Parts: sequence; structure tokens; C-alpha cells
Amino acid sequence: MIALQPAPPDRVPLDLRQQLLRQINHWEGAAERLDDFESTATPAAWATLERYVGVTMREELKSARAQLRREASLVRTAFNAVRSRADVARVADLLAVFRNRYLQTELLVDFYVDAVRARGSEEVGAQLRACDTMATRAISTALDQLGHKTPPLLTYFKPGRGASILRIGTKLWDGSLSRVAAIKLTYHNRFRTTALFHECGHQVAGITGWNQDFAQALRGKLPGTGGLAGEAAGEFGAWASEMAADAFAFAHSGYAAVVALSDVVAGRGAEVFRYLPGDPHPISYLRVQLGVEMCRRFYGMGPWDELAAAWKEFYPTGAAPDFAGELVAALTPLLPRVVDLALLTPLPCFHGRRLADIINPLRVAPSALRLMERNAGGSAYVSSHWIWTECLRLTALSGLRYATDPERGAAILKQQEDMMIRLGNMSQETP
Repeated sequence: MIALQPAPPDRVPLDLRQQLLRQINHWEGAAERLDDFESTATPAAWATLERYVGVTMREELKSARAQLRREASLVRTAFNAVRSRADVARVADLLAVFRNRYLQTELLVDFYVDAVRARGSEEVGAQLRACDTMATRAISTALDQLGHKTPPLLTYFKPGRGASILRIGTKLWDGSLSRVAAIKLTYHNRFRTTALFHECGHQVAGITGWNQDFAQALRGKLPGTGGLAGEAAGEFGAWASEMAADAFAFAHSGYAAVVALSDVVAGRGAEVFRYLPGDPHPISYLRVQLGVEMCRRFYGMGPWDELAAAWKEFYPTGAAPDFAGELVAALTPLLPRVVDLALLTPLPCFHGRRLADIINPLRVAPSALRLMERNAGGSAYVSSHWIWTECLRLTALSGLRYATDPERGAAILKQQEDMMIRLGNMSQETP
């Protein structure tokens, strides 16, 4: 039997091999240099991460880079075996796939390293460490009671209007699943950190299945009315995830969460009535009014009534676009019932308990926060004991004071900033 010999390499024009080799060298080298990304975040910045979080992130980055190198090796091996023009075409296809994989991995590495790089200054690093601690506390308060493990997480500051979260288990750019929850906070709100609790609510919902149970409750238990009102009630189910996160933020920080949300979503003219089909965020006008109803349900009369009146003054519903105006008119009477379903209705995801049983909003009622302030005797924001044990409620108190005493707003935010730096430094010292 005569063995078939592979076609000699010279059947492939040299210029084709060189063109291909240059491209392989480029992307292979780029993959090797991804290690340099990690060093752009200083050791001091990495040190601001809780140890387990830092280890988990580095393992995830190492795994992504290792996978990229394996794929680079496959492309190189295929190139070395080229014997024909058809082989060249196959390697070119493999290289195109590898190039795209590199770009996806580059986005992953840059995302995490950029989040760590944001901690470059000692002061900002301490503030973010404080946010890490508060986020962990907020999430674990719920998950510990429900038998779930709190995921590793980090926070970071970015420009923009609103906060967001990349939840644990989210599919990342390179196709892997995130092993760290990453919460983006905005620079403009970094000392009014109630948005942090909103994003924590999203993570709790993702682990427990809260969004699904809440949406089902909304669709099944709201009044069954016909016409537009009946159709409109279905919108609440579509908005379940954002309303759940708002309820979580309210349970942890009370009126501070509502007024901070109001300041972010406020706009001009019809902007607050904007309705986008498929958007999980409720119409801004309704969202603020829902927060007001939460305050009324748990705290009675208060400064939130003035907030609601101001919104009605600034944004008369008669000025809303036709459909949005009809939607707001139909849904507004249902808001008290939505509050009950969000906070006072037993749900399977909570093992038959209510959110208010797991995180009691009365702990952040204005009267409770003022009592805590009096009990601290002026040391609430400087005492290590008060800061460490009550950082969430102190944040709620700062938000309440900022809302009700705007003339002293700058001083109140400075006090919150100093508290966060102390908390961040304490967190770094605590194993």
C-alpha cells in the first residue's frame, strides 16, 4: 500500500503564509500582553478589595486569559500544519474567531481592572470599601435568613445618571459566567448611596427568584378591571424587577431612597411621563409616587407628602402625552395595593414570609433614625461602634437629613463622606 504524502508547503504562496503569520503574531502577542492590564491597577487599589473578592476576581481573569492562550495555541498549531490553500482558508477562519474571542476577553479584563483602578486614590478606595461593606450587609441581611450565600462583590464609581449591577452568574463578554457581583455607582450620588441598596435588591432577586414571584403576585392579585385599567395593570408585572429593587432600597433606607430616586429621575416637561414598551423601569412619575406610598403605608404623614405635592405641581398629568397620561391615571389608584404586594405579602421566594419581615422598614422610620441619633449623643458619625454596627441606618439618616434640611446639605454630605472613609478604613483592618 502506497502512503499518501502531504502536499509540499511550497504549493501555498509565500506571501499568503506571511500575511497570515503576521496576523497570528499580532493577536497572539496581544493575548500575551493582557497580563499587563492587571498591573495598571496599583497594588494599593487591589488591596482595597476584600481578600476573597480579590482572589475570586484574579482567578476569573486568569482563567479567561488561560483560555485565550489555549485558543491561540490551536491557531498556531493549525498554521504550522498548513499544506494547501484550503488549509490557509481554514486557519484564516480560526484566526477570525480567535480575534473576536480576544476582543471579548479584553472587554472582560478591562471591565474588572477598570473597576479596581477606580480605587487608585486612598480616599476613593476607602469610600468604595465602605460601599462594599454596606452592600454585603444589605444583601446578607436578606440572604442569611433565606439560606442563601452572599456572593463576593465589589463596587466602583463611574460617570452617568444611574447605578447598575452586573449580577453574579451573568454571562460575560467572553462567554464565561461572572463569579463576582459588580455594582456601578455614580459620582454625583456617591455620598447619597441609597442606589446601592436598589442594586443589592436586584442581586437578592436574582438569587431568590423574587422577580418572578412578585410579578406573578402583581398579575394575579391586582384588581381585575376591564378596559384600559385592566390592560394597564399588566404593566406592573413587566415592571416587577425595578419595583422590587425600589422596595428593597426603601426597606433599608426609608424616605432617603425615595427622595434620592426623585432627584435622579426628575426632568422637564413630559420627560417624567416617558413610556417605553419593554422597559423594566416604571414611568418615572409613577415610580416616585410609588415610593411616596411606601412612606405613607409605614410612616403615616411626613415630608414625602410635600414631595408628592411638588411633583404634581411640577408635572401636571394633564401635560403628559395622551397614552402615558391615561396609563398614569389608570395605575395611580393601584399604587397602595402594589405597596402591599411588594412589602406586606408572603411570597414563596421568602419562604412564605414578607419582605417587611426580613428587612423591617420601621427601623429606618424618621422617628427611629432620630432616636438612634439622640442615643449616639453626637458621636454617631465618628464613633467606631456606631459606624460599624449602624452604617446602613446612618446612611438612611444622612439621606433623611439631606432631604429635610437642604440648607445644610453640603455639611450633611461631608459628614456622610467622612463616615464612609472611616468605615472603609475599618473594613480594611477587619479580617
